Amino acid sequence: MLWKSGDRSDIEDDRGSSGSGFGAVHLGIGGFLAVLLLSWLSGTNLFTLFDAGTGAPSQSVAAPGPVQSTPQEERMVDFVGAVGKDVQETWARILGERYQRTHIVLFRDAIQSACGFAQSATGPFYCPGDRKVYLDLGFFNELTRRFGAPGDFADAYVIAHELGHHVQNLLGLTPRAGSDRAVGANGASVAIELQADCFAGVWGHAASQQGRFQAGRVELEPGDAEQALRAAASIGDDRLQKMATGRVMPDRFTHGTSAQRVESFRRGMDSGDPRVCHAPASTF
Repeated sequence: MLWKSGDRSDIEDDRGSSGSGFGAVHLGIGGFLAVLLLSWLSGTNLFTLFDAGTGAPSQSVAAPGPVQSTPQEERMVDFVGAVGKDVQETWARILGERYQRTHIVLFRDAIQSACGFAQSATGPFYCPGDRKVYLDLGFFNELTRRFGAPGDFADAYVIAHELGHHVQNLLGLTPRAGSDRAVGANGASVAIELQADCFAGVWGHAASQQGRFQAGRVELEPGDAEQALRAAASIGDDRLQKMATGRVMPDRFTHGTSAQRVESFRRGMDSGDPRVCHAPASTF
């Protein structure tokens, strides 16, 4: 994947603030992984379930301080900035004046957002309350090491998916699905997540056009699409539940199966048309 560093205009760097760590939660590495997987799967910080009697840390975030970083991490910050800008410019062209730019907030350990307190175990998330994407860069290491989905475009897929939630929020799609009693709470969540996967694919289609890198844009290279498809497959509800608990519980799906996530991303990627991302229905 071809991209250029230097533009961080869409980033709010809050890495200098740190919330309480996880050292006092005595889950063991296996238990920690299980809770981390389920937290990301559900979009809920399940570590708060261990507050009672475990010495779990209080929900506090320290005042901002100097950012301690490495060259590798700074490269990732530049990468997030490049991809985030490209995704947002793509949606601005598609939606015109309906699109309103947002920021990607980088944090470590924990963060206080308009949607409440969140820890790294929650995974990347979008907060409708302040219309921002929140991301701990450590998640990309987990995507490679724990979920088996390495590569720049796999990481870019995660960013594009979260910004897809921003598009949904701007167009009023999120509350519409949430209020659809016909599909129920979990059905609405799955529909929202699969549409965000499809929206990520719409950006992927735009990024696959040749000549974009010369124009200062992100451009995909041969084989990049497979990275994103591998990432989508690796974080399906069925696979994560199997990894965390040893069994699959369809009644608790919130994001869709691996096959569904792959199909949704591929649909957007193949067409480049957000109108194919039809669940929940919308007008573009």
